[in-house]
Amino acid sequence: MNYQAQMIRIISLVWIFSLLSGCSWMTGSFESPDVKLVKVDVVKARLLEQQFMLHFSIDNPNDFSLPVRGLAYKVKLNDVDLAEGESSLWFTVPANGRQNFQVPVNTNLWRHMKYIVKLLQKPDQPIRYNLEGDIKTGILFGQTVHIARNGEIIPGDFIPE
Repeated sequence: MNYQAQMIRIISLVWIFSLLSGCSWMTGSFESPDVKLVKVDVVKARLLEQQFMLHFSIDNPNDFSLPVRGLAYKVKLNDVDLAEGESSLWFTVPANGRQNFQVPVNTNLWRHMKYIVKLLQKPDQPIRYNLEGDIKTGILFGQTVHIARNGEIIPGDFIPE
């Protein structure tokens, strides 16, 4: 191997390691971001296909910006699978900041229609929801942050009078 090729490899390695040393999230000071499901919009509701827009908010408690490069999610209503999928949306959450993002969801609730109609017959009764997922952070060597949220919605709050 000639001298020039060796020097190029050495300089490339030094450059890569210098980039990695600037990534403070690779050290032990990384705090997991807080992800919340803020809102669910119905985009289109047909008999065999429903389209929703999930609105998320992510808070970065770290002193450095956090690149986000994807989200895998699963949403349930009273243990009935509403939607699951992956989003390959890329964005950066500023240091000690917040970023909102949206994920489009397509689903088919036809097989659960009888159960959902039964739930909606009592619009004042709360329905449990569960959001689970993983957020992929970083660019080269990122971390996967697991998210899990449970809560209740009251259908009567979303039904217009």
